Amino acid sequence: MTEQDPRWARVLARDTAADGAFVFAVRTTGVYCRPSCPSRRARPENVTFFDTPEAAEAAGYRACLRCHPRGVSTAEANAAIVAAACRMIEAAEEPPSLADLAARMGVSAFHFHRMFRAVTGLTPRDWATARRRERLRDGLGQGGTVTDAIHGAGFASSSRFYETSNEVLGMTPTTWRDGGRGARIRFALGDCTLGAILVAQSDIGICAITLGDDPEVLLRDLQDRFPRAELIGGDGDFERMVAQVVGFVEAPGIGLDLPLDIRGTAFQRRVWQALRQIPAGETATYAEIASRIGAPASVRAVAGACAANRIAVAIPCHRVVRSDGGISGYRWGVARKRSLLAREGVAD
Repeated sequence: MTEQDPRWARVLARDTAADGAFVFAVRTTGVYCRPSCPSRRARPENVTFFDTPEAAEAAGYRACLRCHPRGVSTAEANAAIVAAACRMIEAAEEPPSLADLAARMGVSAFHFHRMFRAVTGLTPRDWATARRRERLRDGLGQGGTVTDAIHGAGFASSSRFYETSNEVLGMTPTTWRDGGRGARIRFALGDCTLGAILVAQSDIGICAITLGDDPEVLLRDLQDRFPRAELIGGDGDFERMVAQVVGFVEAPGIGLDLPLDIRGTAFQRRVWQALRQIPAGETATYAEIASRIGAPASVRAVAGACAANRIAVAIPCHRVVRSDGGISGYRWGVARKRSLLAREGVAD
C-alpha cells in the first residue's frame, strides 16, 4: 500500500532531502516527479515509486515539466542563486542593496527577496547582519581591540553595534573578548533520571540546561564557553530554582516560567522560538519548523539550529522528529530524546 510506504510521507512533506533518492509516478497523468514537486498531490492509490528517472521512463512515464526530475530542480537553481548572492554579500565592504543584488542575479527584487528568505530563512539584510556578527565574534576571539573587531566585521560605527551588543553576545564586547571576564554565571550540577544535569544562569536568565553521563564533562563545556567568567556555585535560592528545573525535566508538561538567556544567530533564535511554541505531548518535523519560520527550503539549517541549542527541554528541540516520524538527532543522545517524548505521552 502506498500510504504505508515511508516514501509517501516524504512526498507529502515535499522533502527536498529525498530528491535523487527516488521518484514517484502518477498513473492517471502518466507523469513522474521528484519527491519535492510542488504540484497538487495525487491520490495515493494512483502513485507508484521508482528508484530512478530511467526506471520510470522505461515503465512509460514522462518527466514532470514543473519539477524537472531529470535535471536541476527549481529549489536547486534558487539555492545556487542565493549562494552566489551570499558570496557577494560576504565579499562586499558594505552590504549591497536589495535592488543591486537582484539586478546582479538577473531577477526582480521582489522575487529575489522571497527566494533568499525561502532558502536561508532570513532577508538579505538580516543575513548580512548575522554574518557581520559572526565575524565580530571571530574578531573578538583573536584578541586586539574591540573597536578593530567591530570595524573589521563591517559595522559602520561602534555606536550602532553597541545598541544591540547584549542581544548579539549576551554581554559587552569587552567581556566576550576576554572569555567572559567579569561575567558572573551561577551554576549547579545535579542528577536526574536522565543522568547528570547542569543548570547555569547569567544576569539575564538561564543560559544552559545540559544533560550527560559525566558531570565533569558538563562543567568543562561551560568553562570552555566562558573560560574567564566567574563561575559561582549556587546559593539556597539558586538551588531551589535548579530543583524547579529538574522537576521540569522530569515532567516537561508542567512548563517552566523562568527567564532564558538565549544567545544565537537571528536564524537560530527564530527556530528556537518556533520550538518553544510546540506544546508538550506534540511533535513537529524539521520541515514543518522550516515552513513555520517562513524558510521551507532550510530544513538542514533548522536541524543545525536544533543541534546548537544549549538549553535542553526549555527550548524543546526533543519535540522535533524526522519526516517519517523517526526519532534522531539530539545533542544529548537519542535515548534521552526518546525518554523525554515518552514522558509527554508521545509513542515511538
